[in-house]
Amino acid sequence: MGERKEEEKKDPGRISPAMAQYRSIKDQHPDAILLFHIGDFYETFGDDAETISRELDITLTSRSRDKGGNRIPLAGVPCHAADTYIARLVSKGYRVAICDQVEDAKNARGIVRREVVRIVTPGTVTDEAMTASPEARYLMAVARDGEEQGFGLAFLDVSTGEFFATGIPESSGIQPLLSEIRKNNPAECILPSDLFSEFGSLIQEQGVLVTVGEPGPGYEGAVEYLAGNLGSDVLESAGVAGYPALVKAAAGALRYAQDTQRKDLSHVVHLRLCSLSDSCLIDSISLRNLEILQSIRARPGDPTLFTRLNLTKTPMGSRLLRQWLSAPLVSVEKINDRLDAVEFFYHDTASRTQIREILDKTPDIERIAGRIACGNATPRDLQALGRTLATLPSLGAVFSGPEDLPPSLALALAEPGEVSWMKDLIGQAIAEEAPAVIRNGGMIREGYNPELDELRSLSVSGKERIAALQQRERERTGIRSLKVSYTSVFGYHIEVTRSNLHLVPPDYERKQTTSSGERFTLPELKALETALTTADERGRTIELELYRDLMKKLSGGIPALQAKARSLALLDVFAALGEAAVRYRYTRPVPDLTTEILIREGRHPVVEAQMETGFVPNDTQLAGNSDQIMIITGANMAGKSTYMRAVAEMVVMAQAGSFVPADHARIGLVDRIFTRVGAFDDLASGQSTFMVEMLELANILNNVTGRSLVILDEIGRGTSTLDGYCIARAVLEFLHGKGPAGPRTLFATHFHEIVSAESDLKRVKNYHFAVRDTGSEVIFLRKLIPGATDRSYGIHVASLAGVPEKVTDRATALLSQIMKGEGKGDGRVQRYTQMLLVDAPGNSPEDPVARELRELDPDELSPREALDLLYDLVARAGGRERRGQ
Repeated sequence: MGERKEEEKKDPGRISPAMAQYRSIKDQHPDAILLFHIGDFYETFGDDAETISRELDITLTSRSRDKGGNRIPLAGVPCHAADTYIARLVSKGYRVAICDQVEDAKNARGIVRREVVRIVTPGTVTDEAMTASPEARYLMAVARDGEEQGFGLAFLDVSTGEFFATGIPESSGIQPLLSEIRKNNPAECILPSDLFSEFGSLIQEQGVLVTVGEPGPGYEGAVEYLAGNLGSDVLESAGVAGYPALVKAAAGALRYAQDTQRKDLSHVVHLRLCSLSDSCLIDSISLRNLEILQSIRARPGDPTLFTRLNLTKTPMGSRLLRQWLSAPLVSVEKINDRLDAVEFFYHDTASRTQIREILDKTPDIERIAGRIACGNATPRDLQALGRTLATLPSLGAVFSGPEDLPPSLALALAEPGEVSWMKDLIGQAIAEEAPAVIRNGGMIREGYNPELDELRSLSVSGKERIAALQQRERERTGIRSLKVSYTSVFGYHIEVTRSNLHLVPPDYERKQTTSSGERFTLPELKALETALTTADERGRTIELELYRDLMKKLSGGIPALQAKARSLALLDVFAALGEAAVRYRYTRPVPDLTTEILIREGRHPVVEAQMETGFVPNDTQLAGNSDQIMIITGANMAGKSTYMRAVAEMVVMAQAGSFVPADHARIGLVDRIFTRVGAFDDLASGQSTFMVEMLELANILNNVTGRSLVILDEIGRGTSTLDGYCIARAVLEFLHGKGPAGPRTLFATHFHEIVSAESDLKRVKNYHFAVRDTGSEVIFLRKLIPGATDRSYGIHVASLAGVPEKVTDRATALLSQIMKGEGKGDGRVQRYTQMLLVDAPGNSPEDPVARELRELDPDELSPREALDLLYDLVARAGGRERRGQ
């Protein structure tokens, strides 16, 4: 250190060998923050130092000078606390390259050799400190097939080894890509440079870090790479052979993960294909609108369907439930398999309670397996794993026998692989009081290795001899305060205070003067120190070797461990959904292949939990070939949006395998769910509320099928009354179509004229939410009843919202004038405060048919005359002519 300072004084432009080494390594990783291991710290320099000082709120200093003589910014973090700091940086979207000393500084000739041992990115974290949330943390890769022009998406969770791919036809547009992002919530996306210009900014807007990846070796190279890492039959077994875009995306994700981890990922052993046709498709807009996984405003703590149902006890179960809700099944058989298992736990309270108590103590086995494979599992990880493996036999003992269980539950309990040897090995190797980290040793149990036991014995006896030496020297010198101490710099030494220095014997060797006295040593103390240091260092070395060897042995059981984790996740979800059904009074739905949705006394699963008073249930009857479209009118705040979302969420729950909040529910399977229930201005891209509404509407109309469920709330409200009504009516007619059936649709509107569609379109039915209007008070009854209404009670809602009384009183007066035809202006006023396209009486020439009807006396007409007159009036009004004429 002193020599380097002297060199810098003589030549300010000269940099130290360590700084030269740093710059060489930094040049290889320009897009990452480089943590450079020096002594007990990870140091950063230059821009990296300024970044971590700002982001981590740590002190920024300076040390060396650059060639221009300027001081170089410096900031560092202690090695023992590095994981916490790295986690904070990664959570902010930074990549962190960890550069360690890879040789002992004592044995180094010249500068200590250093290498980047790992690059931590948002999509590749595995450390426990960085994966505290039970949610999956996916690395996503996108590839395009040049021939078929389709997209392949691959998702890899490095922390658990989960690996799957899906394909999207390019003709489907951007929505399927956004839907997969919202459904899987990847932390990072690998995007080829040729696709970055098309999708980069759009993916970044979803909160995903985009990393531009170099083009891969092509399809053949990708096949060879995956086969070499996952096995020659992996593509056939996964069902992705012959799909170039999927294969290239999967190879890109795995290659990037291996490059950042700097090792083979032995726990990534399976690749599965997720076909879009295997599940009910819920686009990104509908996932948001229905608040299935995240609330509309994305605020932490807001209730969602997932949080309502997530009574799971394990992180694995929580992740599996999230998958089920985001991709409901479209197979009646598979849905019933799940429902059978849920029903078992629904009825068997004792089994449900016992299983949940056992699972409550289960750690994240999938991630522990991943950390074993990556070599960064802690002693406490292994200890927790050992305890869990010891409890597994008690799971099977809960049930009387597999023959009494539903098939899906029996399969979850089946032994996927032998793991008891792992429990035994961990119990033999890991100390009962295991440390949190391996850095200082103490993790290997006594009796596991004879050489380590001997070294520990030497260390203990050496420390006892030092204590004895201290007592003997106190008696020999008469210095009662004499103390043998230890520091990492000066080793073992004898401390004597200044007031006792005259009692120091001549055989003491002075080592250092301190502010309070002197430090000395003795030949015997030197010998003891050498023996102790050698034993401690050798002991730590052997412990590290034993620990790495233990991890290598345990890695052989990773496939069985992962299978066991999947089984526990299934048990957890089945028991949790059974608990939810009991706790929330849910009932088993009946899935079938019809197009009917029949719900009796249905409730909104999330809203009812937030209500202090009882939720008012409602019925639903939809069928593609009869009651296809429900037009829902009624007052603001009457419950239209809540009702429609409740229907959609009950469909999601039923097809995911959950009981539903209803007295009865028969669900004709839905292949896609589309919603348009609110408008959000996209100011950044210059899109108005109405443009956003029309883009979402276009996505629905271009992709809807006869088995879809469509939720539309106030289509056309973002533009003028006339245009809005015309668009809403045209959409209604398009969804109805001219065939015998169409997509099941809930259509809420304030365009009251649209209710006439019930008489024009045979599969349309009008409904409205009942309101009790006493004249002085409006009571929302929240009950859906047949028929239409032309009242919206907007002024009453304004009053409830706290609009000043002067404003609401004036609005009431204006409404009264308009309803009586007393409005002033251009002579053409609308009857309703919201939307009505018919002129009010007295503001246009009277129709002759209407005048004749008004002047007619029905009592003076015979039945025959009345019938003839009626036909005549119909013809004059433009209706059909009388038959036979």
